[in-house]
Amino acid sequence: MKIRIKFSKQGNMKFIGHLDIMRYFQKVMRRADVDIRYSEGFSPHQIMSFAAPLGVGLTGSGEYLDIEVLSTDSSAEMVRRMNLAMVEGMEVLSYKKLPDDAGNAMSLVAACDYTVRMRDGYTEAMGLTDVSFMSSLVSFIETGDLQITKKTKKGEKEMDLRPYIYEQSLTDDGRGVFLKLSSGSAANIKPELLLEAYCKSLGQEFPAFGFLINREEVYADAGSETAHCFVTLESFGEDIE
Repeated sequence: MKIRIKFSKQGNMKFIGHLDIMRYFQKVMRRADVDIRYSEGFSPHQIMSFAAPLGVGLTGSGEYLDIEVLSTDSSAEMVRRMNLAMVEGMEVLSYKKLPDDAGNAMSLVAACDYTVRMRDGYTEAMGLTDVSFMSSLVSFIETGDLQITKKTKKGEKEMDLRPYIYEQSLTDDGRGVFLKLSSGSAANIKPELLLEAYCKSLGQEFPAFGFLINREEVYADAGSETAHCFVTLESFGEDIE
């Protein structure tokens, strides 16, 4: 049986890298007595895959991993048991059964939502307020030069970010920006790429530790390249009663 788990990663856990998060969940499965399926062979391991590894220093409110189980209790009971084994900053949000023919989470990722804010004191050092900084960022996305040089495993390449920014808007308080960006194997656009281009347009050095970035949700694309229809990875599953 295929299971998709949605979880959040907040607080000091944002400093834990992906490999350690994977090891952490392996321990959670044992402590919560999840009847997870193991691979066969001389070195069996838990069958587990994550949708999109979250960068160190970023928090996440809608992270996903897929597992396979031999048996299971209800979704509510499994969420309860896993959360009893969680540390501060980590929380399981849902536990859903997937159809047998469902694709794995990693292969489905097409877009991600982010909220970007500034740490206290950084905008003041630039001679701006948080509101003016974020308002100008939205204007830059709409009309600015989004040609960047992106570093890849094969070197560097020139690319235009605009086609891969699906939504942008100010948060309700005006002190942050909401972004929906392309993700996955086709075009993996991280918020830092956009923020670096924006700071460059201001003639400012990119403050690598000045931003607070939270990934809100991860999506698959049920549409086409010309007509996107983004659906959450959670929506592919259903609760177990």
